[in-house]
Amino acid sequence: MKAVHFGAGNIGRGFVGLILHNAGYEVVFADVNAELIDALSSSSSYLVREVGAGASTSTVTNYRALNSATNEASVVTEIATADVVTTAVGPNILRFVAPVIALALASRDAALPPLAVMACENAINATDILRDAVVASLKDSSLLARAVFANTAVDRIVPGQPEGAGLDVTVEAFFEWAVEATPFGDNVPVIPEAHFVADLAPYIERKLFTVNTGHATTAYLGFVAGATTISEAIAIPSVLAGVRAVLAETKALLVAKHDFAAEVQQGYIEKNLVRFANDELTDTVDRVGRQPLRKLSRNERFVGPAAELAERGLPCEALVTAMGASLRFDVPEDPQSVELLALLGALSAEDFVLQVTGLPQTHPLFPALVAEVAAAG
Repeated sequence: MKAVHFGAGNIGRGFVGLILHNAGYEVVFADVNAELIDALSSSSSYLVREVGAGASTSTVTNYRALNSATNEASVVTEIATADVVTTAVGPNILRFVAPVIALALASRDAALPPLAVMACENAINATDILRDAVVASLKDSSLLARAVFANTAVDRIVPGQPEGAGLDVTVEAFFEWAVEATPFGDNVPVIPEAHFVADLAPYIERKLFTVNTGHATTAYLGFVAGATTISEAIAIPSVLAGVRAVLAETKALLVAKHDFAAEVQQGYIEKNLVRFANDELTDTVDRVGRQPLRKLSRNERFVGPAAELAERGLPCEALVTAMGASLRFDVPEDPQSVELLALLGALSAEDFVLQVTGLPQTHPLFPALVAEVAAAG
């Protein structure tokens, strides 16, 4: 079995690539980072070190690496004969991956089983985004039948790695990879550590609105409080209180929308607060808070749940406060932080909310966000 994975970074190597390796796949990493690809190509193994309860160390072997920027033809050839394609590149990069997959489908033998395509990104229905981009790149729409696209929900904290770590990756012991089973019919891919489920929506939103919302809230409130790492931030009483208030609001939405038992969701919250406090994961508030404009977009971890809460007439004040903290995220090394601050200085509060969040002026959440932006400006 062979899997082509786009994105050879820490998440690609320490999460998706590891699980595919454990499932018995030869993994072909594709990435535009020449230095990283060269390092993988000249190595025969790397280590994935877990920290936390139940931690272990795994050795990953049986992989190859290709530069998708300079050797696209080889990547296309590999995909054309692969069983699985996965990504961990970031939602905004999927549009660059799609044309390569489209070319591979055109050259794939029609007698082969359909290619299983799964985008493993921190975004709702990321595989649908990838599929739409593949469709736009296909010259013959009938070729789409040569692939099956399934959405996923992925969860593993992979912090920035220490200097000199090389290809080895330190990750938390906990992970979850849920995949919608329905698109595959009776031909579900063999990936024992992935969970194939009938209805993925609750898993996606539970993870995004608890783990990602809580993690980002910790980063932004922690940044404002002067913390350097996530574990330092969550140890500050005011930050912990703010994160708990946010997750109480997202809990109310998840319980109302997906019929989660309130005590089960509270247990999930508590487990994640323990994960954030793990000081063996030296994750920084700068890394977790990066790309604030994306995190403030319409269907992301803040505006998404806050908008639905406002529409239901439920409280969302803590989420609005967390978004206000994100407006104070001043990290010159992060281009989106620089752009966000520039927009705050150039736009009225109303125009900022319209442009950044995508909410219309008639939305019930709009006035609260305008007030928060005005206060930040």
